[in-house]
Amino acid sequence: MSDNKALASNQNTTKKAKQTMGEKLNTLRAGVLGSNDGILTVVGVLFSVAVATTNRFTIFIAGLSDLLACALSMASGEYSSVSSQQDTEQSAVATEKHLLKTDFAGELKTVQNYYASKGITAQTAKDIAQNLLDTQPLSTMVSVKYNLQLGHYMNPWNAAFSSLFSAALGGILPLVAMSLLPVSIEWPGTILAVIICVGLTGYLSAKLGNGLTKKAIIRNIIIGIITMIIHYTLGILIK
Repeated sequence: MSDNKALASNQNTTKKAKQTMGEKLNTLRAGVLGSNDGILTVVGVLFSVAVATTNRFTIFIAGLSDLLACALSMASGEYSSVSSQQDTEQSAVATEKHLLKTDFAGELKTVQNYYASKGITAQTAKDIAQNLLDTQPLSTMVSVKYNLQLGHYMNPWNAAFSSLFSAALGGILPLVAMSLLPVSIEWPGTILAVIICVGLTGYLSAKLGNGLTKKAIIRNIIIGIITMIIHYTLGILIK
């Protein structure tokens, strides 16, 4: 059957394909989430510790330790999550490879029904399905059944490194502000740094998700302020 050659051709050509927009957005999403978590977890520790002690070295070490822990935690979480997604996608492709060999007629019917459901006449849908499965069977099936592009799997390493660096970067500004600003302005300076950072991540998340920018910024700022209040209060209780 000619579809065996087409299967091999599909695999060879898709290996060299560039990243899709979905893959790029997934990496950016991991970065934005990592940055937001880095900001809020670091500032939580900084506020709790800074209320309990005025020793700047202690505050810095506590913030730095949390920054590293948060970055590694975010990276490992993204890696595990995206790896599971990649496994599912690859399993779907393997299933379709098997079905194309064992139930070609059923696969043909599936594609025919897919195009018929879009308002195309039965005969035309059948002709389209036959042509697609003769020329690019595997890519057609994974697209029709799973809305996937053959050879384009979410990369867990991209997501992990994006999350790792963005989480570390997100927590640096609050850490630097609390550790290096003059004592007289360390608190307002750190609060301002946090508001700027979470506002920026809110803006980026809205842009990536085609959401409401103003609403996302305000929501993130409110969450940031609440986080600071909670940890400041905990610091007072501990002190």
